[in-house]
Amino acid sequence: MTPIRTALAASVVVIVAAPIAWQLSREHQGPVAPPAETPSSEPAAPRPTLDIGTPTASAPPAEPSPGPETAKPEATGANSMVREAEPQSMAARDAPADATRKPAEAPVIAPPPPTSPLPASPLPATRIGRDQVQAFRSSGFADWERRGQEASPPQMRARALSTAPDLQQAPAEPTGHEKFDGKPQSGFQTVQTAPVSTFSIDVDTASYGFVRASLARDTLPPPAAVRTEELINYFPYGYPAPENRETPFRVTASVFPSPWAEGRKIVRVGIKGYALQAEARPKANLVFLVDTSGSMNGPNRLPLVKRSLALLLTQLDARDRVAIVTYAGQAGTVLEPTAASDKQTILSAIEGLGAGGSTAGGEGLRQAYALAERNFDPSAVNRVMLATDGDFNVGITDRDELKGFVERKRETGIFLSVLGFGMGNTNDSLMQALAQNGNGTAATIDTLNEARKVLVEEATATLFPIAKDVKIQVEFNPAAVAEYRLIGYETRALNREDFENDRVDAGEVGSGQTATALYEIVPVGGPRTVPPLRYGAAKPESAASAGDYAFVKIRYKRPDQDVSQLIETPVGPAVEQPSFDKADDDARFATAVAGFGEILRNGRWTGRFGLDDVIKIATSARGEDPYGYRSEFVQLVRAAKTAQALRSSRP
Repeated sequence: MTPIRTALAASVVVIVAAPIAWQLSREHQGPVAPPAETPSSEPAAPRPTLDIGTPTASAPPAEPSPGPETAKPEATGANSMVREAEPQSMAARDAPADATRKPAEAPVIAPPPPTSPLPASPLPATRIGRDQVQAFRSSGFADWERRGQEASPPQMRARALSTAPDLQQAPAEPTGHEKFDGKPQSGFQTVQTAPVSTFSIDVDTASYGFVRASLARDTLPPPAAVRTEELINYFPYGYPAPENRETPFRVTASVFPSPWAEGRKIVRVGIKGYALQAEARPKANLVFLVDTSGSMNGPNRLPLVKRSLALLLTQLDARDRVAIVTYAGQAGTVLEPTAASDKQTILSAIEGLGAGGSTAGGEGLRQAYALAERNFDPSAVNRVMLATDGDFNVGITDRDELKGFVERKRETGIFLSVLGFGMGNTNDSLMQALAQNGNGTAATIDTLNEARKVLVEEATATLFPIAKDVKIQVEFNPAAVAEYRLIGYETRALNREDFENDRVDAGEVGSGQTATALYEIVPVGGPRTVPPLRYGAAKPESAASAGDYAFVKIRYKRPDQDVSQLIETPVGPAVEQPSFDKADDDARFATAVAGFGEILRNGRWTGRFGLDDVIKIATSARGEDPYGYRSEFVQLVRAAKTAQALRSSRP
């Protein structure tokens, strides 16, 4: 045998013999003992698992797994991998849930230890191979779940999915895909032809949050995104409160010269709602409906949602209950109704949420309302709180169908509030329609401070209504007023006959909330925008009414009633100030905010009134500003100046 052949033969013997020798040595030594744990002075905290799936009586047989040739690619993200159900009409899915129907299963997630309710870093994760991920995508979640029971501990499977190599890419922040109603700016009306103005009250603040988030990126918001009344009503005002709950509103009116048009005047109508005492407030029965689609991966989206809901939880107690429903490609119940005092269980469920997949918002709404109905408490405020960043793009997506569904559910006594997160793909038009028709409010949460404002400092106003279907009607006196225009409220306009019709839906006002409406009027003999009629001489009904500028009427229903009640207030010379500087701080600050909104909407009626004028008025009218909201507004106007300059300098 040649030396080369001899060497090769020796190598083969070594390669074959080495594993055998190693195995024999292992058998001779016996099993290896696990490493000893470091002793601790305290026993380790238990880590109970939280099953996100809904228990069912029986499971349908699993579908056969398609081969690699027939597997269809799916969007990345754990939630997107669940097979999507065939879309069907919202009306067909509005029926009570069938107890025998098996909802989509979901992974089991281990909550963090009780000592850290909201950990900064996730639990340790176990990576899984790409072949397992592909098998999951091909066969659906249920089949993968069964085959993976022995492969990994239950509490690690969801984490493993989130750390798979091809599932970690967060989507780029979208831009320019927002959807707004874009109602045209209201113009002047002549009192002789249209003496009555009717609208639904509005305490939403979503537009202010969007404007702020835009300016934080040195970008002016599109005019359609600016709803001036929402900018005005973002701020609390020190109006006198009603004396008792029997009359839940008190009206404060004033008249003063306009700061941007000589000869015109501003009529301010402010209302203050009765503030419920903490011990007297009703119970809260809440369902958090959380968008967990792939676009919620951004840091100002799902992570901010989690922190926001955790803040809201601090305002609840043992009387209240919380449930959680999520939706991506499909929807499912994450947490059955749980006493708010069991904060660890709720926080663990919140922290376990992950983003991935498409957006089946319609199905999410259906399941959230179904859960709220099954656990309806007639002695509580029953509310669904939707947290989302944008549009519904899977299943029921038609705005009118979704709106009709929410309207029907409103009649069952379940309200809907909408919290918007993120920028770039906000479907503001849909969010406004859902909130308005669901007897709820809409807000944009762009920072943790905003979450604290809406869900902590104003929690009682956000959660507990004191009146629903609140409408305002202002009749102007033709002997004193030639023309008027309502500043903002374009999306809240009502027909004159709607005011008396209790079947017409309107806005909701929460505990202790304020709402403000500003009219700009042209007094008789002032600089009109529309030429007067030749044969339209006005004759006041009586000398007593000749000096009034307007007469204000407010209709409202108590939250548990269907018949409205009426409050009336005249607006006359007794509340008029001779100059703008003599008006109170609240009136001047609200006017400055209104001017800012009008400028952002291209300033059709504000003339040469500019951002410097807004800053000057707002700075002098800040008054008491305990939370710094008004100071922040001044900085916001300065940011608008910078964004305006940047836009002007671009080619």
